[in-house]
Amino acid sequence: MADTRGAISDYGLIADGRSCALVSRSGSIDWLCWPRLDSPACFAALLGTRENGRWLIRPAGEHTSSRRYEPFTMILETTHETATGAVRVLDFMPMPNGTQAIVRRVEGLRGTVELEFDLAIRADYGRTVPWVDRHGDDWHAIAGPDLFILRSPVELHGEDLHTVGTFAVAEGECRDFVLTHGRSYGGAPAVVEAGEALDSTRSYWDAFTDRIMLPPKMRPTWREAVNRSLLTLKALTYIPSGGIAAAATTSLPETMGGVRNWDYRFCWLRDSAFTLQAFLETGLRREAEAWRDWLVRAVAGSPDQLQIMYGLAGERVLTEWEVDWLPGFAGSKPVRVGNAAADQFQLDVYGEVADVLALATRRGLPPHSRQGAYRDVVMGFLEKAWREPDEGIWEVRGARQHFVYSKVMAWVGFDHAAKAAQAHGDAAQAGHYRAIADEIHADVCAKGYNPEIGAFTQYYGSTTVDASLLTLPLVGFLPPKDPRIAGTVAAIERELSCNGFLLRYQTDGHDGLEGHEGVFLICTFWLVEVYALLDRMPEAEALFERLLAQANDLGLMSEEVDAETGEMLGNFPQAFSHIGLVMAAVALSRRRAGERPLLHQ
Repeated sequence: MADTRGAISDYGLIADGRSCALVSRSGSIDWLCWPRLDSPACFAALLGTRENGRWLIRPAGEHTSSRRYEPFTMILETTHETATGAVRVLDFMPMPNGTQAIVRRVEGLRGTVELEFDLAIRADYGRTVPWVDRHGDDWHAIAGPDLFILRSPVELHGEDLHTVGTFAVAEGECRDFVLTHGRSYGGAPAVVEAGEALDSTRSYWDAFTDRIMLPPKMRPTWREAVNRSLLTLKALTYIPSGGIAAAATTSLPETMGGVRNWDYRFCWLRDSAFTLQAFLETGLRREAEAWRDWLVRAVAGSPDQLQIMYGLAGERVLTEWEVDWLPGFAGSKPVRVGNAAADQFQLDVYGEVADVLALATRRGLPPHSRQGAYRDVVMGFLEKAWREPDEGIWEVRGARQHFVYSKVMAWVGFDHAAKAAQAHGDAAQAGHYRAIADEIHADVCAKGYNPEIGAFTQYYGSTTVDASLLTLPLVGFLPPKDPRIAGTVAAIERELSCNGFLLRYQTDGHDGLEGHEGVFLICTFWLVEVYALLDRMPEAEALFERLLAQANDLGLMSEEVDAETGEMLGNFPQAFSHIGLVMAAVALSRRRAGERPLLHQ
C-alpha cells in the first residue's frame, strides 16, 4: 500500500478533550498523540511515511470521496463512491470519555464496496515498532508504557509489521473498528461500545454548540464559520486542566522544504488570552472560566519567572529537540519537539494576562481568589520591565528590540490596572498605575512613531512596519481615525500586503532565521477589524469573505497561506487563525447592526 499523505488542507480534525488526530481525505489517520495532545505520536506519517505509523481504511479500487462534519459536532463523515457502490465512514473520538479511543464506523450506503485496511502503530514519533499479539478478536500492541487494543469485526493478519486486510460492506451493513489506548503495566482499558459512544459524542458536541450565542445580525455563512471555529478551539482544549493548545501538530512548515518548523502543541498565554476573549464574546463562559483558572495556576510564582507558554497542564519545562529520524512534511526539516521560545522574554504577555483577567471580571466571571494579588505582583514587576527590550510577539530568534507592540501591551496592562483600582475605590493606586500608563503612552508615541514614513514602526528606531501594529486602535491606544493610525494602516497595506493578505513583517533575516514564510491569517483578520473601525465596511466584508475562502472544505484553517498558490502552511488547525475569524465576524456583525466598535479590552 502506498503512502497517502497529501496537502495540509487534506486533513480533518477529531478530538476528545485530551488529544487530537488528523484524518486525511483518503481515509488515513496520519497524526495521533496519546494519551495527550503533546505526547509522543503513535501515528506520525504526517511527518514521514506510512512506516512511521498510520491507520488507513478506504475503498480498494478507484473511488471518489467527499466529506463533512456532522452538523455542530467534531464527528467526521467521509463518503466514498465506487463503480460498485458507496460507503460512509464516521471517524470520531468518544466524548465524554473514560477510555481513550478512536472509533471508525463503516456504513454501506449502496451496492457493495471492497475496502482495504492498514494499521501501523509506531510509538515514540514513528520510531518504535510494538509487539503485536492476537487475543481472540482483538489485537494487542505494546510499546514500552503504551498499550493499544484494536477491536475488529473483520479478519486481519500481520504483514511486514503492519496489521492488514480487506473486507466488503454491502448496503445496510455496518462495521465498527475501535482502537483504544491504555498502559501496558495496568489493566486493559475498558471496552468502548461504538454505538453508545457515537450517541454520547453527538450529545456532547450538541450541548456545547447550544451554549454559543452570536450577534443576531451575523450572516448565515459567517455563523457557520464561527461555530466551526469555536468547535475547533474547544477541540484544542485540554479539558482536565482548561489549557488551550495553539495547534494540534508540530513542525508543519511555514515554507515547504524550509526550516521554520515549530512545535505548537503548547499553551501560549497570548493565544489563550485571545481565545478567552473569543469565548466571552460568544457566550462560552464555562470554557473562559476553566482557562482563567488554568492561567492562575500556571503562572504561580515570581513574575520574573512567568513564561510565554506552558504545557497543557501548566508544565514549565518544554525542552526543544530534533526528531532526526523523521524526514518532515514535504521534506521540511528539522522536525522539532518542544519549543525553546518558552525561555524568551516577551513583554507583551504581562499586559495581555493582566488585561484578560480584568476583562473576565468585567464580563461577569467571579474573580479568582488570587486574582487581585497576582495583578499587583505582576504590575509591580512590569513597572520596571516595560523599559527592557524583548523578543516580541513573533518570537524572533535574533537580537532583542524595543518592539512597539510589546510596549503598547504594557500600556494596556497599566490602563486596565488603573481602571480596576479605581473601581475598587483605591484612588492612590489608580493614580499610580495611570501615571505609568501615561508614561508608556508618551514613550511609544515619541520613539515608536517615525514621522519620516508617517507610521508607527516595528520597534524603536526601525523604518519598517509590523502587522501587530494593527492592534493599536483595537486595544484603544489611539482613536481609529488618528492620523498616526491612518498612516500606519496605509504603510502596512503598502509594505506587507501580498495578494491582498498580510505578512507579519518582512523576513529580511533580522529575526535570526533563514527563509521566508506565508501570509499570516490572523494579521489579515486584524485588518478586517480595523477596516470596520474605520467605517470601511465594503472593504472589510470583502476581505473577510476572501479569508473564509482560505479554510479547507471542513472549515479548518492553518496558521499561514502561500499567497501565490493558496496552499496552507504552518501548524494545523491553528487556534490563532480561528480566533481571528471569530473576533472579525463578531466585529463586522455588530457594526452591521449599528453597534459601537468592538475593542479588544
